[in-house]
Amino acid sequence: MSTMTVSRPGLEQPTRPVYRVTGLRVLRSEWAKLWSLRSTWITLGLGLVFLVAFGLIAAAQYTPQPASTEGMRGEFAGATAVSLSLFGLTFAQLALGVLGVLVTAGEYSTGMIRSTLAAVPRRLPVLWAKSAVFGVVALVLGVIGVFVTFVIAGGMVSGTPAALSLSDPGVVRSLLGAGLYLGLVGVIGAALGALLRSVAGGISVLVAVMMLIPGLMQLLPASWQDKVGPYLPSNAGQSLYALTHDSTSLSPTAGLAVFLGWTVLVLAGAAYRLKRTDA
Repeated sequence: MSTMTVSRPGLEQPTRPVYRVTGLRVLRSEWAKLWSLRSTWITLGLGLVFLVAFGLIAAAQYTPQPASTEGMRGEFAGATAVSLSLFGLTFAQLALGVLGVLVTAGEYSTGMIRSTLAAVPRRLPVLWAKSAVFGVVALVLGVIGVFVTFVIAGGMVSGTPAALSLSDPGVVRSLLGAGLYLGLVGVIGAALGALLRSVAGGISVLVAVMMLIPGLMQLLPASWQDKVGPYLPSNAGQSLYALTHDSTSLSPTAGLAVFLGWTVLVLAGAAYRLKRTDA
């Protein structure tokens, strides 16, 4: 005995809405995922604290006299309000770079990347969205941090040879360059996480490239240092926010071009692996 299902005329079966994957929707998704993680708030907070606190500590330690017997104070004898304000940039870049690695590599460690790529089959929009979202967040955080630190630190060294104001030549360019540098470091961290697919591996490479290799360059002959040193990622990035330049460093424009080149190179490597290999 068989049964037949008779559909009544005019009675339509309910259908689920079909959502089209667009770049804007991928951006919104990555924005929501970024702020849903507790590590995002903690690490961004640490980056801001490093940037502001170390800058203010440096300003408090500043003295115009080269007092070699006062230990740490002598190191800031020839400093400016800009260099004092950016003293914590090295620590902030580490925090933001590490968070950039976690943004991408963290999904590989938890397996969530499979769900992400199932929702966005073309894959590459995921990488672009993650990098863009976190890069903008790091840029905004960096710009706010350096300007706040400069205003406070500038008041602390007012009336000394280190005193500078926002109207002085190169000051605004240096502060904006520092924020841009932190934003690009965040993008590099996200790209390294997608390229290596390992939190530990991404952080290790980031620390080596941005902090260890420039120090090891001091062991090479002086001719190598002059020819290769300025084109390392960290040294090229430093030229973005340096107030003054000499023959051993790149100009701000050249430094930006080189640092962007390194960023694009890492992104290209991450895009190639994401497109060619399985998650």
